[in-house]
Amino acid sequence: VTRDYTIHLHKLLQKIQFKKRASRAIREIRKFAARAMTSKDIRIDTKLNKFVWSNGVRNVPTRVRIRLSRKRNEDEEAKEKMFTLVQHVPVESFKNLQTETVKDE
Repeated sequence: VTRDYTIHLHKLLQKIQFKKRASRAIREIRKFAARAMTSKDIRIDTKLNKFVWSNGVRNVPTRVRIRLSRKRNEDEEAKEKMFTLVQHVPVESFKNLQTETVKDE
């Protein structure tokens, strides 16, 4: 299952001290993905991490468009059968974007 979501980070980071904002944003993305895909094993792509940290620790981007894909775990000894991969989807504008299901290739 693969879906595109927009997360409004600005409202999740209000009243968070400057030096903890970017790391807190990553934590909030993890929390969102866990809630949306109902799996505890969340893996965040390096490009998404770079995007969140692109303006430094204080000035996190207001919104971020992400692609959540639930995949089967290759590792046999893993606690969970599925894991969620979180990837960044670059967009020009966030206007009129809905949650969309993406067809798996």
